[in-house]
Amino acid sequence: MEPMWKSALDDIVSKTKANIARFGNQFPHVSKDDKYLLNDNTDWTDGFWSGILWLCYEYTKDPVFAQAASQTVDSFRERLQAMRVLDHHDIGFLYSLSAKAQWMIQQDEKAKKLAIDAADALLARWREDGQYIQAWGSKGDAVNGGRIIIDCLMNLPLLYWASEQTGDVKYAAIAHKHAELSRRYLVRGDDSSYHTFVFDEATGAPIGGSTHQGYTNGSTWTRGQAWGVYGFALSYRYTKQESFLETSRRLAHYFIDHLPEDQVAYWDFDAPIETATPRDSSASAIVAAGLQELLEHLPEDHVDREKLTTALHQMVHSLIVNYSTVNEPDAEGLLQHGSYSVQHGNSPDDYMIWGDYYYTEALMRLVTGTTGYWYEREAKAASIQG
Repeated sequence: MEPMWKSALDDIVSKTKANIARFGNQFPHVSKDDKYLLNDNTDWTDGFWSGILWLCYEYTKDPVFAQAASQTVDSFRERLQAMRVLDHHDIGFLYSLSAKAQWMIQQDEKAKKLAIDAADALLARWREDGQYIQAWGSKGDAVNGGRIIIDCLMNLPLLYWASEQTGDVKYAAIAHKHAELSRRYLVRGDDSSYHTFVFDEATGAPIGGSTHQGYTNGSTWTRGQAWGVYGFALSYRYTKQESFLETSRRLAHYFIDHLPEDQVAYWDFDAPIETATPRDSSASAIVAAGLQELLEHLPEDHVDREKLTTALHQMVHSLIVNYSTVNEPDAEGLLQHGSYSVQHGNSPDDYMIWGDYYYTEALMRLVTGTTGYWYEREAKAASIQG
């Protein structure tokens, strides 16, 4: 273990404790002028704050973190009861890192029930006619009806997990179908990826790939590629379908092979590179965690182990040295130079709470071996083939 990793993790703990007082009952999203913009648990990103709190608790056993994390779960319970701003696929991000995390750490039955209820809400986005989970909006939405999104791969673990906990295969079966559809249509032949893909709502016939936040419809948005690296590895963990592991590996190679010299991604692999071209440190943080998941499933003698491990260590080193706020004790964020939606001018160069979460998870995996909250630790994989 490199001393740098532990020092960076200790810095995260210190900043997170200070942020508990700063944020109160609100949730951080992205930043402006180096200050996190807060909301009342109304955004798709709010689970990442919960996840950071739970990881800090697991690292330190300091009850301050557990108390703050538990309070966020109470807020998520109220949000689900009100179905407040949940008409989207990101329910997995929200409830895996809050309620499911509390169940995993504290064996809290109410938290387990909340996570299963959230899985039911995500399941309601399954469109039987088209055989996919709709990304945004209601059924028949004029713009987003028929749309899937690569980000959703990270929400599927909530469904796989719900099948393990309830014994009802419907959750895992739908997650598996959606993952397979994503593999077939979101991943291109050169191992790059579309951000979104649209299908005919009535028939499920493919219409075409596009982007919402990338440079062009045919470009490769780096955070989307990152979701694919981690998300397909997680679907492999649950299903043991070899094509999911192979897809994760291929996407990882593409990501690594297109990195600039300092090993941290620009916001889109096809965007023109100029002095002011935004980076997306959050994409590299996601891949740093995702590579560790991928490596868990590769044989010790696999030809790719050395390349992937070297890339992981180089990425984490660069994130700490060139992008973290480790030398800024009063900073609110953990990683600088993340980008939310460059094309829309929305926080193109700021702190991103998801970047901070995956940076924390990546370091926790490296320092302690503690994974995130995407699956039950030591759990047996569900068998859902066929």
